[in-house]
Amino acid sequence: MHTSSKQKSLIYHLFITKQIKSFAMASNTCFMLAFFIAVSISSMDIGLAARHLLQTTPSAPTLPKPTLPQIPQIPTLPQGNVPPLPTIPTLPQGNVPPLPLPSLPTIPTAPQVTLPPLPAATSLPNFPSIPTTIPSFPFLSPPPSATTP
Repeated sequence: MHTSSKQKSLIYHLFITKQIKSFAMASNTCFMLAFFIAVSISSMDIGLAARHLLQTTPSAPTLPKPTLPQIPQIPTLPQGNVPPLPTIPTLPQGNVPPLPLPSLPTIPTAPQVTLPPLPAATSLPNFPSIPTTIPSFPFLSPPPSATTP
C-alpha cells in the first residue's frame, strides 16, 4: 500500500495535534495542582506572620480624646387641641329563643348470644421438646507429622 506525501503529512499533523492536546490537558492539571499547593503554603506563611506580628507589636499609644460638641436641645412642639375620640355605642341585646333539640332514636338491643364452652387444655397436640444437651462428636485424630531427617 503506497501513501502519498500529502497523506503522510496529514497523518503526522493529526498525530502531533493529538499529542499537543494531551500535553495541554496534562499541563493544565499540573498547573492547577501547583497553584493549589502554592496557595496552601502561602496561607500557612500568612498565618505564621500574623501570629508573629501579634506577639511582637507593642501596645497601641494612648491618643487624646476628642471633645464632642454639645447636642442642641430639641424644641418643644406646641400642643394642639385634639377632639376626644367618639365613644362606641352599645348594641341592644336581643333575646334569642332556644333551639329545639331533636329527639334521638332508640338503639335496638342486641340479642344475647351464648358461646360454646372452650375445649379442655389436654386436647392440644404435644409439641416436641428442644434438646438441652449438646451431643458429642468423635474428633478425628490429627494426621501424622512429617519427620525431618
